[in-house]
Amino acid sequence: MTSDYTPISCELYSEYELAIMRGRTLKVRWKDRYGMDRVETLRPTDLRTRRHAEFMIARNQLGQRRVLRLDRIVMKEEM
Repeated sequence: MTSDYTPISCELYSEYELAIMRGRTLKVRWKDRYGMDRVETLRPTDLRTRRHAEFMIARNQLGQRRVLRLDRIVMKEEM
């Protein structure tokens, strides 16, 4: 169980939904599961809930799949 998850605002969640619907690319900075900073240009494809936490499913510029926990995203910028 992911009991340390902190829900994000509905407004931010809606922004991710819009990015998916419009096929937008985002520059995203997040903390990985080890606490390391990561920055990548991603195209979000889906949002999911698993074990009481929300995740973004995305592809990077090389087509590699990324799964980011939404509360670990520190910054996002539309490209």
